[in-house]
Amino acid sequence: MINLYELSETQLTDLLTSWGEPKFRAKQLYDWLYNKRVMSFAEMKNLPKELRSRLEAETSLGTLSLVAEQSSRDGTIKRLYKLTDGQLIESVLMPYDDDRRTACISTQAGCAMGCVFCATGQMGFSRHLKPEEIFEQAMRFASILEADGDRLSNIVLMGMGEPFHNYDSSVEAIRRLMHELGIGARHITVSTVGLVPQIRRFADEGLQVKLAISLHAATDAERAKLLPVNKRWPLSELMDACRYYIEKTGRRVTFEWAAIQGENDTSEQAHTLGKLLKGMLCHVNIIPLNPTGGYHHGPAASDRIEQFIETLATYGVSATVRMRRGIDIDAGCGQLKAAVINTDDIGVNL
Repeated sequence: MINLYELSETQLTDLLTSWGEPKFRAKQLYDWLYNKRVMSFAEMKNLPKELRSRLEAETSLGTLSLVAEQSSRDGTIKRLYKLTDGQLIESVLMPYDDDRRTACISTQAGCAMGCVFCATGQMGFSRHLKPEEIFEQAMRFASILEADGDRLSNIVLMGMGEPFHNYDSSVEAIRRLMHELGIGARHITVSTVGLVPQIRRFADEGLQVKLAISLHAATDAERAKLLPVNKRWPLSELMDACRYYIEKTGRRVTFEWAAIQGENDTSEQAHTLGKLLKGMLCHVNIIPLNPTGGYHHGPAASDRIEQFIETLATYGVSATVRMRRGIDIDAGCGQLKAAVINTDDIGVNL
């Protein structure tokens, strides 16, 4: 079975001409796939019935199989997909009042980074996703929105997995998101825990994609407790890589800060962070912790966060609180997968 999302427009043409079809049929098929974004061959009305039947028999529109879906009161939709080898991944669609429609997509099944407060990190690593598996997550949300007369506006590679651990596939997927779905580079964000060589490599790609760094602590000792990767690439090396990225791209870096009650919401941490980032073209995105079963700490209180932001401002460092989405459906990465696995009602390869 040929996955059509694996094929470029040229490869689509080669496939259909090998079937004896004229070249313009490939352009029609491409239009249905990526402009009209339909999810069934029956909707491709200007293709001959015989061709649609053959496409149905010999090709597929992706490989992801929907296992579970949750909808939040705030409009957030979370989906759990099974891959062809039985692995599970999650993706989330988040609507905002300013008409943004943001898809948060996964780049790996599981994650090898071991961040202690992350549900995915607690599961361990299973495998890298292929470029088409990354792309298809966004494609499916784009199709849903298209059918409702809406459009996908933003994409964040912040789902399950570390994008820069799966560097080549992530970058190829990003280029496809820009080309096939028409998502502008400045509307795509890649989040990394701080893989220094890949940050430098990404700076040299020539893309205008946004970069977000999962920071969460301002000293090596504290950060290493939360993110084991800090033992390999300490803050000094990470900050140097971030400055290189800023110098090469002219774009600011976003630092993500999961605000944890009694852990990193203190005045001391705020001053230390302010000194670390002072003078850098950056912004701090503060996210009240989304609790997980394997990490027994709660989100920082709103008044502590406000004090934290005020302290950072004294160092010229801007910060805002990111609105948490889908809290009532456990929309944090890995939480739906964990819930489904615990029901033990599907076959999952771990």
